Amino acid sequence: MSEHRLSLEGREVPVRIRRHATARRMTLRIAPDGEAVAITIPRWGREREAMRFATDRRDWIARQLAARPEPLVLRDGAWLPFRGEELLVDHDRARPRRIALDGTRLVVGGPDENLDRRIERWLRARMLDLLAGDVPYFCAAAGIDPVPFRLTSARRRWGSCSSGGTLRINWRLVMAPDFVRRAVVAHEVAHLVHFDHSPAFRALCDSLAPGLQEPSDRWLKAKGRSLYAAYP
Repeated sequence: MSEHRLSLEGREVPVRIRRHATARRMTLRIAPDGEAVAITIPRWGREREAMRFATDRRDWIARQLAARPEPLVLRDGAWLPFRGEELLVDHDRARPRRIALDGTRLVVGGPDENLDRRIERWLRARMLDLLAGDVPYFCAAAGIDPVPFRLTSARRRWGSCSSGGTLRINWRLVMAPDFVRRAVVAHEVAHLVHFDHSPAFRALCDSLAPGLQEPSDRWLKAKGRSLYAAYP
């Protein structure tokens, strides 16, 4: 992957160009964190043409970057996305630091300092709990042994898998609806069987999570950047 710069409305926007072995055309999107432009090009593509491709679409890019969500400040009274719903942050410094979920309230104690990081640790723990169910389920459905998994803070991807068989899932997906997280996990498990985007891979993806891949992709395209509002 290489990184370039695109001058846009008085600032320099990173443009990340990645070659893909099976890509047949150039595709352009805004990175999940909303901070950069990501372009995928075929193996034989030229980076100079990719930059021209981005320049020709600078008005669209400007509109997409301007649509980034406002930062979410986690404090008493804030609404935190969690599994597709919203939790009201109920913070009282006099309470113990331990975080508890009470219906639609996230009850938090302790000082104001590092409140966001304490909530992040709670969210990460919930994500690990969810993946402890998701990963073995989809591995069994794919006919393979359960594999290790890790949380990632990636700014470019929602999930990935290594050639050694370890899944890495963006922890922020704990804030998305359950079907989105499960579709991402199913996608990565399918890659353990087919390390490509072949028709066989697509078929396995669809069989692991029937009817979830397309709506998940749409949700992430429309709302994925909102998951970075509290934790950029």
